[in-house]
Amino acid sequence: MAKIERVELRMVDLKPKVLRTDAVQTFVSQETPIVTIADSDGAVGTGYSYTIGTGGPSVMALLERTLAPALIGRDAAEVERIWRDLLFKTYATSVGAITSLALAAIDTALWDLRCIKAGLPLHIMAGGAQPSVPLYTTEGGWLHIEAAALIDDALKAKSLGFGGSKIKIGRPPAEDVARLSAVREAVGDDFEIMTDANQAFRVDEAIRRARLLEPLDVAWMEEPLPAHDLGGHIRLSRSTSLPIAVGESIYSTGHFREYLQREAASIIQADVARIGGITPWLKAAHLAETFNVPISPHFLMELHVSLCSAVPNARWVEYIPQLDTLTEAGMTIKDGRAYPSDAPGIGIAWNWEAVKAESVPGSHHIVTESAS
Repeated sequence: MAKIERVELRMVDLKPKVLRTDAVQTFVSQETPIVTIADSDGAVGTGYSYTIGTGGPSVMALLERTLAPALIGRDAAEVERIWRDLLFKTYATSVGAITSLALAAIDTALWDLRCIKAGLPLHIMAGGAQPSVPLYTTEGGWLHIEAAALIDDALKAKSLGFGGSKIKIGRPPAEDVARLSAVREAVGDDFEIMTDANQAFRVDEAIRRARLLEPLDVAWMEEPLPAHDLGGHIRLSRSTSLPIAVGESIYSTGHFREYLQREAASIIQADVARIGGITPWLKAAHLAETFNVPISPHFLMELHVSLCSAVPNARWVEYIPQLDTLTEAGMTIKDGRAYPSDAPGIGIAWNWEAVKAESVPGSHHIVTESAS
């Protein structure tokens, strides 16, 4: 088998094209670590992850000093074995965001390499369960946006065939209800409205707000509580008819298992970067399938479109464009559905001139020697 000979690292800092606000933060930047792995056959695979403005240099340091050197000389085809070895190599900092984001960039690159060498696209290599996945949009539903603009964005999405729009909540309860009611009246009953609190509430407030939202028939209430509050999610799920969605702030399959076993959520939103890569993402998706629970992943639409197409229980792809300035072509959309690329690899055609031009100064490193 071909051995890994070279790992190239860089980070691009992408600025959002629109103001993105939610109940707890403003999304000011997308630090994007990019990892390219080359093997002794001359094959190359590329992966990436992201932060929302903090922690990128820490991810890069972990990659450069610890994880990339541990790849040199390894069999690139042993994706599962490498993932587990790297996880235990960083055991003192697992489970956590920085480690998961670093693991994800490597694991995604290894899957890209694996698919390219097999001549298969990721959505087929990982399962080939469905040819396309419905889209909903988040980009026009941020917390600072007023009702008239929310309505305009939702109606535009509906006209394009999108199945729903996500609207951030976290204003005073009456304001949230008024904004959502206005959108519901405008779009009708055949268009989904997702809501997202970004972990802003305590249990009592979440229970109260869920009852206020029930008459609006929203598709789900996302991240109503801090992700570590499993007990609170159990109480909330038992108190409301609204589907409760969690996952973007969960960093291991074990945590998803706890949520599913305890019936604390009815939709999971595993994020391929935050859970540590494609390898654990697929495990989370299949785990949810055994509980008859759908997966509707958070963010990273350019990568999630292939993963969602790979598994049978993927319900939605979230439309938030991110990589437009770094790629040769965007995600394929037709009649409100996302279609994965059929090109061998993870389905992202990088524009390397743009990537190099946008790289953060000092972030480019090449690793060719093993840590041992």
